[in-house]
Parts: sequence; C-alpha cells; structure tokens
Amino acid sequence: MGLIAFLVMGLIAGFIARWIMPGAQPMGWIQTMVVGIVGSLVGGTLAALIFGGTLDISAAGLIGSIIGALIVLWAMSQWGGRRATV
Repeated sequence: MGLIAFLVMGLIAGFIARWIMPGAQPMGWIQTMVVGIVGSLVGGTLAALIFGGTLDISAAGLIGSIIGALIVLWAMSQWGGRRATV
C-alpha cells in the first residue's frame, strides 16, 4: 500500500506543479507522475540539506514534493530546449 500511496502522491504533486508552472508542459499523466516522484526525492534532499539531517533517499511531504517538482520542471524547460525540425 505504501508504494501505491507514493505513486498517487507523486501524481498529485506533479499535477499541482504543472498547474503552478507557467507555460505548456507537453506530457502525459505517467510523465507527470515521474516528475512528481523525482520532485519528491529532490524536495526530501533539499529539506535534509536546509534543515539538517541525513542525505538518505527519502520522500518529502506534499509541499516539499511540489517544490521539488517545480525545480524539476524548471530544469526540464531550461535544458530541454526546442528540438530542431528538418
């Protein structure tokens, strides 16, 4: 049950982050879930660095997951760029 809750939390965090982030993010719900899950890991790492603690891989709460997902979306927009078309 913990894995399903983690996936659902990642999906919720990804949708909220995509709603907050300006601009279009052309991705489906599975990619949104992956962004939320990666955001949760990023948010947990940042929380450990800021508030002290161990740098173990851990999930963050919903707020930390959303902040991490926003960071991941921003990084994707910066490094993704526009693909060249022929």
